[in-house]
Amino acid sequence: KSSKREWKPLEDHSCTDVPWLLLFILFCIGMGFICGFSIATGAAARLLSGYDSYGNICGQKNVKVEGIVNSGLDLTHKKYVFFLDPCNIDLVHQRIKSLALCVSACPRKELKTLADIQKFAETNGSALCSYELQPSEYTTDPRATKLCPKYPVPESAPIPFFHRCAPVNISCYAKFAEALITFVSDSSVLHRLISGVMTSKEIIMGLCLLSLVLSMILMVIIRYISRVLVWILTILVILGSLGGTGVLWWLYAKQRISASAAETQIAKDNLQALLIYAISATVLMVILFLIMLVMRKRVALTIALFHVAGKVFIHLPLLVFQPFWTFFVLILFWTYWITVLLFLGTTGSPVPNEEGFVEFRMVGPLKYMWWYHVVGLVWISEFILACQQMTVAGAVVTYYFTREKRNLPFMPILASVNRLVCYHLGTVAKGSFIITLVKIPRMILMYIHTQLKGKENACARCMLKACICCLWCLEKCLTYLNQNAYTATAINSTNFCTSAKDAFVILVENALRVAAINTVGDFMLFLGKALIVCSTGLAGIMLLNYQQDYTIWVLPLIIVCLFAFLVAHCFLSIYEMVVDVLFLCFAIDTKYNDGSPGREFYMDKVLMEFVENSRKSMKEAGRGGGAEGRELKPM
Repeated sequence: KSSKREWKPLEDHSCTDVPWLLLFILFCIGMGFICGFSIATGAAARLLSGYDSYGNICGQKNVKVEGIVNSGLDLTHKKYVFFLDPCNIDLVHQRIKSLALCVSACPRKELKTLADIQKFAETNGSALCSYELQPSEYTTDPRATKLCPKYPVPESAPIPFFHRCAPVNISCYAKFAEALITFVSDSSVLHRLISGVMTSKEIIMGLCLLSLVLSMILMVIIRYISRVLVWILTILVILGSLGGTGVLWWLYAKQRISASAAETQIAKDNLQALLIYAISATVLMVILFLIMLVMRKRVALTIALFHVAGKVFIHLPLLVFQPFWTFFVLILFWTYWITVLLFLGTTGSPVPNEEGFVEFRMVGPLKYMWWYHVVGLVWISEFILACQQMTVAGAVVTYYFTREKRNLPFMPILASVNRLVCYHLGTVAKGSFIITLVKIPRMILMYIHTQLKGKENACARCMLKACICCLWCLEKCLTYLNQNAYTATAINSTNFCTSAKDAFVILVENALRVAAINTVGDFMLFLGKALIVCSTGLAGIMLLNYQQDYTIWVLPLIIVCLFAFLVAHCFLSIYEMVVDVLFLCFAIDTKYNDGSPGREFYMDKVLMEFVENSRKSMKEAGRGGGAEGRELKPM
């Protein structure tokens, strides 16, 4: 019945899935309650001002904690938290295993002996040893070895807004990262990697900006030369992959000759990294060529869709900026979420630990609030992404089903946002909640897999990975179905379940076309991403080549390529959404309209030409009795 129901694009607008909107609002109120509770219990003051190991908040008068010495002190003039051993980090309990004190100032230079610590206290009025020791006793009292900082005391500076003294030297952070990255057996390698990043930070920032500019340029090119874009991308990727692979092998041969003269560890590391890069680039180049050889027959279909999508971007230029708004909103929410998470880490009642110091812990049901907070992270993040999908779908639907493009709204994107806010927030909330129901179990299984790594048997490990893989595939399928459901909601203003069912029927009826379009379209967009990553990586290789004597390339180049891929993915994913929405509109158009009076097509002339040409070619293939002729039967 659903497949025979009449589609009436943009004729009716009504509120959809209102109960789910109310549920989402109640959930957001619960998230606000967690934030308010953590602030009301003093967590905000402890987070921002910092507190010592005795439960005293720095920079204010404190209340005595029963059974804890040195608690309840007046620390109005001591506004900074100082750790006696800041590099002693307990990764299991996620804290610094060191006595924390409130001090008047952070040591701005290295202090090598107890005499230097005593001189610093007398000169600056900032005592770096425990409260029970006077500065005059630092060099005479035997307790100073335990109650004073581990020396040499590194140069430190206060962290802005958080009043913690943090070491300026990156060696401390290198040790922390060394503990996190367990696969690095040689700690000196990790230290050199981090120093390479710090040395090349200007180049990294410049290359990240270059990837952003290249993504914007590619979006402009897609708008104006969509007909030849496929061939241009194909040729550029071939030349780029050949050129990049050739440059890598050339640099490897050049450095191999010069490496014999300079037997430094950095030169050996760079030579090994170049060999790995060159082999990887060669393998990827061969795989790309094979895929392009298989896909060459379906280029015509991609050209037609890309051409119409290019017209959409010409009429709806604000679509290009959708990733910016979505990313900006996500950053704001993630900043809020991390802030509240830090609040939760310092909220609760003061409790003495086994070492005699104070920890703040929540007791009773309140200690499970962070689970609610984690669910909120996933659901609200998916809600924001779904709002972007609904906005893009609404704008493209308006474009497609408006016969006279001169009659388009002044700002179709803003009109789509207005319809989303007024009518369809409940549908977006329901769709994002379904994704959350799949994503959270997968995250839990991934966490269990990480914790049990090396401890479980082979059968359990295989089953766990299989479950994670199945949930990942289910999540991807639901995400694709959700996007088409949002398109159906934008067309007919129906609730989520009805829209998902209608869209699913249309997709099943056009399953072969869906497979062809997704395969070829996604591959061409992948080529665009590969072009941006290859261009940015090649620029990075040429720039970092001038620092080969004192910089390891591995980490800077990986950071740049990952950022380039993420930027390209954000921009080209909008193009992918437009193509998917256009296809669903096209399938609905050809199913319910036949071009007769009163049932005229809405589609663009390019798509009409494509339909006619494809029918001719399919009929010719059908005369031969081939399997392909039967599979590619016209809609």
